[in-house]
Amino acid sequence: MFEEILAKLGLSLEKYNIPYMIIGGQAVLLYGEPRLTRDIDVTLGVNGDYLPEIIKVAEETNLILLPSNVEDFVNKTMVLPAKDKATEIRIDFIFSFTPYERKAIKRAKDISIKDKIVKFASLEDVIIHKIFAGRPRDLEDVKSILLKNPSADLPYIRKWLAEFDKSLSETKLLKNFNGILDSIAEK
Repeated sequence: MFEEILAKLGLSLEKYNIPYMIIGGQAVLLYGEPRLTRDIDVTLGVNGDYLPEIIKVAEETNLILLPSNVEDFVNKTMVLPAKDKATEIRIDFIFSFTPYERKAIKRAKDISIKDKIVKFASLEDVIIHKIFAGRPRDLEDVKSILLKNPSADLPYIRKWLAEFDKSLSETKLLKNFNGILDSIAEK
């Protein structure tokens, strides 16, 4: 059921020339350990001006938009939550057009699902997103991805985490990442 939704989303987003990448649990399944995930997170490389196109994507892929006032909700949160009519699987469209997100979307990997191409965040960008989220489950995901993919581009990950630390006036992102690397090295 997830594969069918992902394939339909990829096809429809391409039809409207919307740059995107699949992140979150679905991307972890690609690079890390299998685990239960109940949703699909789609980062869009556009701002809220593209809401009409995303609404068309939702209609074409049989999604129900969850907010009662879609435009207000997206303007406040930069997220459009929806769910699949048949399966009730939740899909979150995340509007983002920062320099980092634009670069990450360009690095996205084309994955064939049901004979359709779906763009997934690179493993390095999944790690960055997971470190940024910082929940215990996210940090475990990072560890599993690194264990399965020892050739990950660590300088790229460190560069962006250091940039985010500077912009957030914090120093915890790179520190958390290095802590995970240290725990792997101890094994």
